[in-house]
Amino acid sequence: MPVKIVTDSSSDIPGDIARELDITVVPLYISFGTETLRDGVDIQPDEFYRRLVNDPVHPTTAAASPGDFAEIYEKLSHNADGIISIHLSRKVSATFDAALKGRELVSGKNCPVEVVDSRLVTIALGLVAIAAAKAARAGKTMQNTLDHINEVIPCIRVYGFLDSLKYIAKGGRLGRAGPFLSSVLPVKPVLTMKDGSLAPTGVVRTRSKGIERLQELVRSTLHVKEIGIAHSADDQEIKSFVERLNSFLPHVKPTVTQLGPALGVHGGPGAILMAIERESPAAGAGLEAGERKPAVSLPSLQSIRDSFAQRKSRDSGHTSQCSLMPLNAV
Repeated sequence: MPVKIVTDSSSDIPGDIARELDITVVPLYISFGTETLRDGVDIQPDEFYRRLVNDPVHPTTAAASPGDFAEIYEKLSHNADGIISIHLSRKVSATFDAALKGRELVSGKNCPVEVVDSRLVTIALGLVAIAAAKAARAGKTMQNTLDHINEVIPCIRVYGFLDSLKYIAKGGRLGRAGPFLSSVLPVKPVLTMKDGSLAPTGVVRTRSKGIERLQELVRSTLHVKEIGIAHSADDQEIKSFVERLNSFLPHVKPTVTQLGPALGVHGGPGAILMAIERESPAAGAGLEAGERKPAVSLPSLQSIRDSFAQRKSRDSGHTSQCSLMPLNAV
């Protein structure tokens, strides 16, 4: 019997790919006030973003429960030699811990369950689950599939940018200065994954500069194997972006998907998150052998703080501190 692959809906794997590779996706939860919905089951991305923009109540997200995971593991165990459950970074979500507790609820079964912290988010997690499912479909044992997963995770880098600071501020991720900062600074944060958390790495002032930055990051990476793009942007804009990538990486067909609520609640409309998977890791290198230093440099987030301080100084005669904290998904 095969090894079964499980992930959660924050992976943003397109439905057709999940079905083709027999990946089981456990839905996370979105709440608008007292109304709770299952991601990808009760609500789809288009409806989520419409409500995110128009509803007076800012939504919240929550992990699946241990019982949700136990139910899935129990069902799959009847036709599997083993189950590998791969989830978004433990540092940004309680999902991994819920999966561990779910495993404990079915620990008496003959089918082993392994729970993996991908240390990634959105389509980067999706690429790991897809790689695992392909390995399992090729007949790899559970241990060989786990080994493959552990080889793939260090090969993936995550980059992206948000269209505005508005939704980060609504979620409280800009600190006390958030509402003022998001209204006066028309900048777009550039993000990356650092030690399992999404963190800012700079800013751009226009969408075109943000897209150029992502394109440069792909150009600066050698041995690109896969690219994943999760977005809440205009479809035509993403199509144009993919065409630019194909002009210098014709052998790579990016996996394009909508950014789901887990990060969409912070990113809002217009966000683009990109995962780059390389062929092989370069152990022990700070700037890895398969990666060139990008030629384009960006202003740091200190420029946001400085601009904010200058504006506050003009308005009230004193300065104020603000911080952009790492994003938590669910």
